[in-house]
Amino acid sequence: GVEIIRQVMRGIDPRRLSGTVLAVPVVNVPGFLAQSRYTPDRRDLNRSFPGSPRGSLASRLAHLFMSEIVARCDAGLDLHTGSNHRENLPQIRCNTDDEVTLAMAKAFAPPAIMHARLRPGSLRAACAKRGIPVLLLEAGEALRYAEAPLEIGVLGVRRTLAHLGMLRDAPDPPRRRPLVIRSSTWVRARRSGMVRFDVDLGDRVAAGERIGTVADAHGHTRSMVKSRADGLVVGITRNPLVNQGDALVHLGEFDDTGRGIAVDPSS
Repeated sequence: GVEIIRQVMRGIDPRRLSGTVLAVPVVNVPGFLAQSRYTPDRRDLNRSFPGSPRGSLASRLAHLFMSEIVARCDAGLDLHTGSNHRENLPQIRCNTDDEVTLAMAKAFAPPAIMHARLRPGSLRAACAKRGIPVLLLEAGEALRYAEAPLEIGVLGVRRTLAHLGMLRDAPDPPRRRPLVIRSSTWVRARRSGMVRFDVDLGDRVAAGERIGTVADAHGHTRSMVKSRADGLVVGITRNPLVNQGDALVHLGEFDDTGRGIAVDPSS
């Protein structure tokens, strides 16, 4: 997210901008320096909104962000990466039942648009209560640069700004329209060991298809990892060492026609 913002701002000519862009590359500065999503009091900032001026450190940061940034905005873009050694296919998570928000998401034109419920305490939930549409971009892996997700993010932000009437020229959308997915599921490890995958981000898989194997260090005992549904691989672990029950692959589920139907990121 920090690098996407840097590149977007570097490419904006204020003389050709209609409106105001408030860019915040880092909200949780202590967490950024510590390479952690948490604040020093071990709270998750994105579960602390709208916050309070007299609460915990995370709550105070959330309140400051709401009063100084969100209160001045008509729409928002929240930029995230995967966490815990997980990598995400570039995707927009939003309320696809809201026409204004869905139009913004389609203008962004990511590979996938995921319908996501509002999580209590999240920035998106706090903005929704104020009537502010927000797109949440999930792309790439934490603490890593990846050129393809960066390019998708930068171009998507510029397309969204053009859709909102703030920029005159929008980058051309990709030829393939984004899948709108309305539900998802996690494939989890049935045993502990080391995982090797037969699939990667963006691959389509069928229910029951082998998508990887988990084996011990000698490779003697193996457990097949099978897809739970027809769907699109939208998230995957990059840590080969897994424990029983660990989330391995995140699938955006398809309906019977092979079209997307979905996402609940907490499932």
